[in-house]
Amino acid sequence: MQATPPEPRLAATIVLLRRGGKHRARGVEVLMVRRSESASFMPGVWVFPGGGLEDGEAPVECAARELAEETGIDLGDDPEVLPWSRWITPEVVPVRFDTHFLLALAPAHSPPKPDGVEVSDAGWFAPGAALDAGERGEIELVFPTVKTLESLLPYTSAEAAFDAARGRVVEPITPRVVGTRSDYRILLPGEPGYE
Repeated sequence: MQATPPEPRLAATIVLLRRGGKHRARGVEVLMVRRSESASFMPGVWVFPGGGLEDGEAPVECAARELAEETGIDLGDDPEVLPWSRWITPEVVPVRFDTHFLLALAPAHSPPKPDGVEVSDAGWFAPGAALDAGERGEIELVFPTVKTLESLLPYTSAEAAFDAARGRVVEPITPRVVGTRSDYRILLPGEPGYE
């Protein structure tokens, strides 16, 4: 008999987009951080800044706090932060999260400064370039990060993506892992074999 899957911990991550200005010709760029090699969870993986919710904390508050702690970027008072997606770790994974992915526009002149504890590096990536680097093995990415980067590919500017977030309906997504530990696939709701 299968044991009851662990309850996912609430978490939030911020998909921070660099605004236009002198960067407009570059298209969409998103802030990513590399988790420290000493991290107990996903060491060395490139992700969006984020972490677990503290008691009484809303996802937006958590995402803004984690962004400031990990990169030194302060969103300021009452920033506009919009839901983009929500990913729940598959049931077979021993450490599970229910993570709200939130979209925000970066304040002007806010270069990331990695904290050197939780994150060891940070940088602005075009979504396609990050995906290509992941495919080449230059950076390590996890499934929800890949899917989030893919979801940003259609947009030609940060403002266009942010406008799209205003009308976006966000439903929780729980991927399903099928196969064996050495030979597996990750399926999304609606794909053949998910049920």
